[in-house]
Amino acid sequence: MDVMARIEKSLVAAVALADRPGCPPRLSAAMQAAVFPKGARVRPRLCHAVAAACGDDEPAATDAAGSAIELLHCASLVHDDLPCFDNAKLRRGRPSVHAAFGEPLAVLAGDALIVLAFQSLAKSRCSPVRLARLIETIGDAVGVPHGIAAGQAWECEPEIDLSHYHRSKTGALFAAATVSGAAAAGHPDPGAWRSLGEKIGEAYQVADDIRDAASDEEEAGKPVGQDAKLGRPNAVLIYGLTGAVSYLHDLVSDGIRTMPPCAHAHELRVLMEQEAKRLVPRRLAASAA
Repeated sequence: MDVMARIEKSLVAAVALADRPGCPPRLSAAMQAAVFPKGARVRPRLCHAVAAACGDDEPAATDAAGSAIELLHCASLVHDDLPCFDNAKLRRGRPSVHAAFGEPLAVLAGDALIVLAFQSLAKSRCSPVRLARLIETIGDAVGVPHGIAAGQAWECEPEIDLSHYHRSKTGALFAAATVSGAAAAGHPDPGAWRSLGEKIGEAYQVADDIRDAASDEEEAGKPVGQDAKLGRPNAVLIYGLTGAVSYLHDLVSDGIRTMPPCAHAHELRVLMEQEAKRLVPRRLAASAA
């Protein structure tokens, strides 16, 4: 079974827990809408890629970690789109969860997906030592002081360090993906993979800033121009478009250089380089070609 099939199978099994007798049907439907149809699944793909690079000797642990991380990411998107934050009506080219189901159900669906991430981890068939490490790593990535909840909260502060903001809001789950992939595969020092995740996560946030400034709604699958509209910190405002693209590629290169030695490092490097190219909006990539 290929990686994407493994990821989707794990997510389907996890979300099916909400589609049981006794669960409010509209809450179940809102959770389904938040997770499917699939997005790029970048974070679980990264988790699986690192696990593969480290041997992937316990696939059930890798599947559980990747699924939990993606559920947390989907929950964060539901909450990001709420009227109190981005007030975005579209997500992945479809109505956002609050637009389709109303704000109360969107809040509850996001909350339920966060809990579901840990429910699915707890139900996984992986060794107790690896499970404990995965729960700690993934929990740190979603909470405080440096998880995605803290990252979102930085938007409420009067002064923001852009790199600190990016590392919490976006980089935390990417760091969790690399560390969890290594932990799931039994790497002796999973923390050595954190820097790769942090750099790749920051690169993705810079790419999101670039898309917000230089893409269109059809390509992005969501409203654009939000950062300027809401006065948010943005790499394009600081570096300009060309500088932000250059910064993105520097981050990916820096991340690749921090990779610990492993059996399948080449394949992982190629994946990172391909992702860096994919992140740049089409019109910018065309003009640079």
